[in-house]
Amino acid sequence: MARYTGPKCKRCRREGAKLFLKGDRCYNAKCPIERKGAVPPGQHGARSFRKLSEYGQQLREKQKAKRLYGVLEGQFRNYYKKASLSRASTGEVLLRLLESRLDNVVYRMGIAPSRSIARQLVSHGNVLIDGKKTTIASYQIKPGQVISLKNKALEIPAVKKDFSERAKKVPSWLDRKGPVGKVTRLPEKEEMETGINEQLIVEYYSK
Repeated sequence: MARYTGPKCKRCRREGAKLFLKGDRCYNAKCPIERKGAVPPGQHGARSFRKLSEYGQQLREKQKAKRLYGVLEGQFRNYYKKASLSRASTGEVLLRLLESRLDNVVYRMGIAPSRSIARQLVSHGNVLIDGKKTTIASYQIKPGQVISLKNKALEIPAVKKDFSERAKKVPSWLDRKGPVGKVTRLPEKEEMETGINEQLIVEYYSK
């Protein structure tokens, strides 16, 4: 499957916000957003702070959400199509579908420091759902399911480092004890990723 392999910090700078793509580095002074501010990448990035058109704002919001959750354009479009079939708010359903991805749940539980590392743990067969191995990062987690790591995964430095500290940031719709977590319910709007204007994304695809 295709995936982005370029500099992750450029994506944060392009969107003008922290997307937390590099785990622990995003929380310290080495983060380019902290050192340089939200300056777009490129030689003339400092000059590109021009007012965006309505379409430009919608596009940037879609790109930000897509990059934050680490999904490709085709995947993101399919999530929107599925959300648009719901009777509930399309934007909220879209974000809920993204939040319910296995790689995102592993990240949100604090088991992995970033979504990319969480995705790698899943694809390498280190994550168990109700005791059964799955290698599908986009697997939609349901309430009541239990997520755990294989014992060998607990020795991976990126997983082992600050393991207990990350447990303090687990959202209320998840319950975690050590390397084992449970999805108690689906997240409400205020419990999902902040900083995303889902209405702009809906407007983008509604054209």
